[in-house]
Amino acid sequence: MAALSGPERPAASGAADSLVILLHGYGADGADLIGLAEPLAPFLPNTRFVAPDAPDPCVNNPMGRQWFPIPWLDGSSEIASALAAGKSFAALDAWLDGVAARGTPPERTVLVGFSQGTMMALQVGPRRKAALAGIVGFSGRLLQPGRLAAEIVTRPPVLLIHGDDDPVVPVACLAEAADALTAVGVETRRHVSRGAGHGIAPDGLRLALAFVRERLGVTVVP
Repeated sequence: MAALSGPERPAASGAADSLVILLHGYGADGADLIGLAEPLAPFLPNTRFVAPDAPDPCVNNPMGRQWFPIPWLDGSSEIASALAAGKSFAALDAWLDGVAARGTPPERTVLVGFSQGTMMALQVGPRRKAALAGIVGFSGRLLQPGRLAAEIVTRPPVLLIHGDDDPVVPVACLAEAADALTAVGVETRRHVSRGAGHGIAPDGLRLALAFVRERLGVTVVP
């Protein structure tokens, strides 16, 4: 299994003590999401940012990547989608093991996902043996919520953010995910960005920044 890799941004202070991992959506890549580090880094001076590329080229957009194919978008089979998803879950899990082995402990690591990246974060994060500092999910959903109770291992706090005008992933997925996570004891916060589509609105980004700062114990105001 090939190791994940992607663009990085070093800590603004030059001395990283924490890590934010940005998981991109279907048809994008790490370069698409690493730009989030630009507005966040000044408020997280000791945090390094990494945006790994998904393992496979996207069926619908060969210039981008996918964590797994989506049958109703690209005509793939449910079996192919499930197999690819399983491989990506394992790849991300192994990569996170490597992150910890290289010196950034899970309690200093936050996962931030967008769309399919949120699905990855919510699938892998709560099944890790050691709890992450937190998970932020934009415009995504929780895969197979009925299986979570039997499979959850750790309970990092979660912030879910969704636009109420999202034409790609319905905003109803926010409540479904939040309810399932809360039911198994995960501290879950939710926010709906009014008038926002399938993207990251300014109010959502501000809330995400506040959440990440809280989870990493960043109290100094730049």
